[in-house]
Amino acid sequence: MTLVDVRVHPGASRNELTEQDGHLVVRVTAPPAEGKANAAVCKLVAKHFGVPPSSVEVVRGHRGRRKVLRLDLEP
Repeated sequence: MTLVDVRVHPGASRNELTEQDGHLVVRVTAPPAEGKANAAVCKLVAKHFGVPPSSVEVVRGHRGRRKVLRLDLEP
């Protein structure tokens, strides 16, 4: 299990994952309503790390732009 601090920008023009000031910056096109942006963040981070989306979970910051994600990198 690994905890990752991310900054999220929902409603962006494209999905992308970058690094800035020691944090992952995740931009997703999904709106920040009804958990759509959180789901898109988990899916994008899972793809980046090569794990299934079910292995990524928001553990802190469900409603904010700063989030802590738990990644299960074990097969």
